[in-house]
Amino acid sequence: MRLIVLYRPRSEHGRTVETFIQDYKYRHGDGRMEILDIDSRDGSATAMLYDVMQYPAILALANDGSVLQMWQGDSLPLMDEVASYTLNAA
Repeated sequence: MRLIVLYRPRSEHGRTVETFIQDYKYRHGDGRMEILDIDSRDGSATAMLYDVMQYPAILALANDGSVLQMWQGDSLPLMDEVASYTLNAA
């Protein structure tokens, strides 16, 4: 199980997402979190692969790459909700 965070660092939601990431890592560790800039090659390819239409986006993926849950748009999910996907997969 892994988490992918897709966002634009230099945007109106950049600081909010970075705070979320920092707080999440502090509370739950960062071993399974991948942070991607949507404007990078990897970020753009990931967004296309998983059909992400709004940013920021957080994807919870199974080990086989299938999407377990996806959150898109300005309202970020609760950290415990995101963490529940990593705990269930452990």
